[in-house]
Amino acid sequence: MLSQRGRYALKALIHLARSDCASRQVSAIAADENIPRKFLEAIMSDLRRAGLVDSARGKTGGYRLARPADLITFGEIVRLTDGPLALIPCASRNFYKRCDDCPDETACVLRRIMATVRNEVSEILDRTTLADALKDSSEVALMLEAPEPLDAGS
Repeated sequence: MLSQRGRYALKALIHLARSDCASRQVSAIAADENIPRKFLEAIMSDLRRAGLVDSARGKTGGYRLARPADLITFGEIVRLTDGPLALIPCASRNFYKRCDDCPDETACVLRRIMATVRNEVSEILDRTTLADALKDSSEVALMLEAPEPLDAGS
């Protein structure tokens, strides 16, 4: 599940993408997106250290995207704020850890299914950019349309 930190980071970055290169102060983003200011300050600091936003001090300062919105993916943001996309550690690509209770990882059905889930989630998040989030919602729905669910009888 996406954490509140991840949700706020996504909302703030979409807000900056909407601002079209203009710097925005944390207080303005927080007010517009209904995010606690102190929490957003910490999140923006992390995003700056990760190279997703640039900051400037002063009256006309604030935050802006460090790269164009079409080069920042939801996958990058979620991994930064929430860590692995995999639901279990042995199915993670970037944060792999063997499960303590698994006698045979290669035969583990749970690992196989969760790796498939991770792959699907990763594929969607890694191809969806901040710029995509600003597109017409019907256009985004077509882009993200999931394949038909499998028939329970097959």
